[in-house]
Amino acid sequence: MEMEAEEQEKESLHLEAENQKQKTSVKGVRDLLWTPMNWFKMLSSELHWSFVVGVVIVYGISQGLSMGLSRIGIQYYLKDDQKVQPSEAQVYFGIIQIPWMVKPFWGLLTDTLPILGYRRKPYFVFAGVIGMISMLVLSLDKKLDLTISLLSLMMGSAGVAIADVTIDACVTQNSISHPSLAGDMQSLCGLTSSIGALVGFSLSGFLVHLLGPKGVFGLLSIPPGLVILVGVMHREPHVRTFTYTQVSVKFLDACKTMWTTLKCGNVWRPCLYMYLSLALALNVREGMFYWYTDAKGGPSFSQEVVGSIFSIGAVGSLFGVLLYQNFFKSYPFRDVLFWTQLLYGVSGLLDLILVLRINLKFGLPDYFFVVIDEGVTQLIGRIKWMPLLVLSSKLCPAGIEGTFFALLMSIDHVGMLSSTWAGGLLLHVLKITRTQFENLWMAILIRSLLRIVPIALLFLIPRTDPNLSILPPEMLRTKKGHDTHEYENIEMASLVNAT
Repeated sequence: MEMEAEEQEKESLHLEAENQKQKTSVKGVRDLLWTPMNWFKMLSSELHWSFVVGVVIVYGISQGLSMGLSRIGIQYYLKDDQKVQPSEAQVYFGIIQIPWMVKPFWGLLTDTLPILGYRRKPYFVFAGVIGMISMLVLSLDKKLDLTISLLSLMMGSAGVAIADVTIDACVTQNSISHPSLAGDMQSLCGLTSSIGALVGFSLSGFLVHLLGPKGVFGLLSIPPGLVILVGVMHREPHVRTFTYTQVSVKFLDACKTMWTTLKCGNVWRPCLYMYLSLALALNVREGMFYWYTDAKGGPSFSQEVVGSIFSIGAVGSLFGVLLYQNFFKSYPFRDVLFWTQLLYGVSGLLDLILVLRINLKFGLPDYFFVVIDEGVTQLIGRIKWMPLLVLSSKLCPAGIEGTFFALLMSIDHVGMLSSTWAGGLLLHVLKITRTQFENLWMAILIRSLLRIVPIALLFLIPRTDPNLSILPPEMLRTKKGHDTHEYENIEMASLVNAT
């Protein structure tokens, strides 16, 4: 009897332990699912839920999803429809991005020139309208001249840039009022952008194969429509006493404030670093794209495969955001940038292994190696980019948040344009064409070495706590006056709340 009692007791203890393990496992899964929800709930509570919705639409759909669809569509459109060389494609991609370099102009308009008494709503609507028109022109005209095509693509890029500037003003303003949440807000922007890009890239190859590049351009008219909806939803105080004679005064005040801020050592030094770090990382992406698809000894990837490769890159970018949010956002900017810049240069050598076909000697298939390459490169690149975004949001003086953040981002885009055009020049000098890729390995090697050079420039980055403000307190105080209410409590609201 005692033996039976002991056996029963052991069995009951075993069952209890198994039940406890199951409960712990269920709780762990529940916590894993609820942690992001609690994070979104916290941001919505602190910053208003409609602000989060606005970021998701502009960053996630207008930028992320559209970027994923448009990149593959434009690449195949230039290569197959317009029959351009890799070096020419590099130049054209730079031209398409020109609207992003004049972001301070859009920022000045949103900060100083209300339309019908509103500072933000009309610019969201305008951005959506020109984005829709440009994509419809590209999709409906079957024999479009290259010049007109580039102008339409530039107009579409301008629509995305204007919407970006307008929502960035809200992000930057909240970064000033909630400095401890600056990293979380940039993580929200990066997270939604990466998820949108993942969806866009995952569908891009299939859609380009099914509909062709022009069909994809037709689908790209939908995201601008959602931007128009953001403009309709946007709630802000109506400026009834505004006179347009104030515009010149505000414009001059904004320019003076920008110049005063730029002269601050804690501002111009990071700006210089951001430009040089981007400009030195030569972009030879189109050379690699043509090699992927057209080289005789290359992988000869199909459209669907190319789309899936970039979707893996989007996954890497998403993981980069998550890693920064959970592990690196509290580390000093300089420390994070040192290691990521070093790894970014080393990761570039993976392309060299692929082009020299060394991977095949070790039995590694091209597709397997390429997706690993793309995922790792995008992960490191995103972690490198995140602290620069957080730093930029902390360099903006109150009152012209949208304008100054746009100025900082335009500096970055000038750096990327320099990188793209310098990369195109390198492809041209090395005689890399649609059919000749013998010197592509040299371009990759030069690019990878130049990626490491910015490590020597890290002294330009302030060694401060990323959770604290960088600018002097007087630059973070909004001017008081009859129009002060224009700069306060800018938030997104639903049509239901607005009524």
